[in-house]
Amino acid sequence: MRRLTVVVATAAILTAACSSGGGSKSSSSTSKSTSASASARTSDLRLDPKKDYGNKYANGILPVGDSKYVTDAPKKGSVYLCRAPEGNAGGAQERGPWFISNGTEYDINKKVAVEGDVMWDASYSETVDGGNRTITTNDLPRDHTTGVFPVQPSDPAYQYDRNPNQIQPQSLTYTLTAEPSVAAKPSCVSGEVGVMMTGIALFDAFDAGGRDAGAWEVQDGCNGHPQVTSEYHYHTLSTCIHDTSVNTVIGFALDGFPITGPKVGDGNILTTSDLDECHGITSTITLDGKQVETYHYVMTQDFPYSASCFRAQATRPPGQPAGAAPAGQQGGGGLPGQQGGPPGGVPPAGPPR
Repeated sequence: MRRLTVVVATAAILTAACSSGGGSKSSSSTSKSTSASASARTSDLRLDPKKDYGNKYANGILPVGDSKYVTDAPKKGSVYLCRAPEGNAGGAQERGPWFISNGTEYDINKKVAVEGDVMWDASYSETVDGGNRTITTNDLPRDHTTGVFPVQPSDPAYQYDRNPNQIQPQSLTYTLTAEPSVAAKPSCVSGEVGVMMTGIALFDAFDAGGRDAGAWEVQDGCNGHPQVTSEYHYHTLSTCIHDTSVNTVIGFALDGFPITGPKVGDGNILTTSDLDECHGITSTITLDGKQVETYHYVMTQDFPYSASCFRAQATRPPGQPAGAAPAGQQGGGGLPGQQGGPPGGVPPAGPPR
């Protein structure tokens, strides 16, 4: 039996800058894992650390992924949903001026962000005991600030996304397998796909209507915003996670596989085209203080941004009722103007406001 425990808490203050770093730290240990189940953790697609993958989106022009989903089988570059979207139940009410090329691309450098720099009283713990990894968080960022929500009428973001939801602490405990095995077939996602080591929930790439959330919805300066049950979350890689190396674990998917950044080296950045149909790859990463060869998901600049299907059996996210689909729910109540639940149809973990 092995046991690893990490506990972090931060004090509530107001600050004038968005700081980061704590959620993406890795151990300096270089001991090599010799787990007998190592082969079950790997996939056929492997990272070539000597390859120049390029920096395809260095100019900040990203493709828009509206309606790029499948429901029958995984497909590279699309999200494998458990259920198709059912109309637009929330999200941005207007296309922003950062959309270009007839709406097929957007310029991330021109996209507005929700104003404000508020730091919260965050709580995060992670324990590996036996075959389980238990992450407990109040879903408040432990190493960066947030914008002011609800979005204020004086905020330039209000013109495009009048998110009326506030950020409130949650009580979330993720019980994940610490020894995931690649399944014979990938499984679908339904909203929430994992949890980041900043303490924040990670949702899939869509808003409630199947639009590219990274392109349409206006998040704060750290790429987060709250949904209808006041759960702060990301859809994309937070710019406030500074260590985005492909070797560094920055979160975990609901199936237990790690999530890393896309950086192979300076000017050498993985994109969707370099990954498999679930947005992952096999490589050697630092996991729990050891160098481990394992499959892992990669957060990229481009759609679908993170895990687009699960390579192992996923657990339900905290608060989801028994009998629901095994993946998460963006939370939404179908109320006009509110950040809504995913394409999924699984009941949210709280009542709509």
